[in-house]
Amino acid sequence: METQRLFFALWPDHRQRDRLRDVITPIAKTVEGRMVDRGNWHVTLVFIGTFPANRAAYLLEKADETHVEPFRLNFDRLEFWPRPRVASLVASTVPPELQALVDHLNGIVSDLGIQPEKRNFRPHITVVRNARTFQTERLAQRATTEWSDFELVESISGPQGVSYHPLKQ
Repeated sequence: METQRLFFALWPDHRQRDRLRDVITPIAKTVEGRMVDRGNWHVTLVFIGTFPANRAAYLLEKADETHVEPFRLNFDRLEFWPRPRVASLVASTVPPELQALVDHLNGIVSDLGIQPEKRNFRPHITVVRNARTFQTERLAQRATTEWSDFELVESISGPQGVSYHPLKQ
């Protein structure tokens, strides 16, 4: 059986990527490690994991049926996460509309018998991998993004590392 590694995510458009780049690039250069390619920037909402490829259409259908109340997300700090050794751009508050979306998507995966993550949802964008330890920084210039949609994304491992590809846009 063919499988795909899937997750639901906020997937920035070109305008959002430009806005994020203006904040991320200068701070990421201060962190030792491997900067994440701009094309891979995203906010994971719900991780699904390995999933039968022939059932991905069901997830796309459920995603299409999901209404998203528009919201703003304010990324206001850069944090070092020791276990995965990454630097992440983090939003310290979760808008209620975003939490409602995450709860709804967790319900979809729960109905499929997939156990959602138990930890609290923390919106973030991984910007540096294999990062060296540093202290959390509050950003002088925060990145504010507006959202009204999300994507089902496939994670593909290759010789150059992992790349992410939305299955619907």
